[in-house]
Amino acid sequence: MKRVNAYKKLFDVDQDTDLKKLKTKYRNLVKEWHPDKFQNDDEKFAEAEVKSREIIDAYHFLVSIAPETIAANLDEYNQTTSESGIADYKHKGLLLEISFLDGTTYEYFGVPKNVFNKFNNSDKQYRFAKRSIFNSYTYRKSKKDAIAA
Repeated sequence: MKRVNAYKKLFDVDQDTDLKKLKTKYRNLVKEWHPDKFQNDDEKFAEAEVKSREIIDAYHFLVSIAPETIAANLDEYNQTTSESGIADYKHKGLLLEISFLDGTTYEYFGVPKNVFNKFNNSDKQYRFAKRSIFNSYTYRKSKKDAIAA
């Protein structure tokens, strides 16, 4: 959740920001921090390079969790979470990453340790995840492996 909040703060947006507004904010930030705007010997040049990479990463991340993106990919997500079993998972901080048997990996944000422990100790993890994780937390598709298990 820290990452989500940091990126939203960078873009000065809230949870319900649409993609059009996000794109406008992105373009304005890129214009402001583009490295070509500074000379190579300028002290701001190195800062601008780092800041521009951060802006690009933040934009792609925020687009991936935007309500419009989630709605557009909902059928694929529902198919994966209802038809494909869990291949692997890992939890770090409040981030739960679940890899499915079809090769897709989703990240779930804000999953507390106690929910992860219940999931991890459950004798029916897939069932627990369907009821308590898949539709309860902000998520994004993080990768699609070339080889499905």
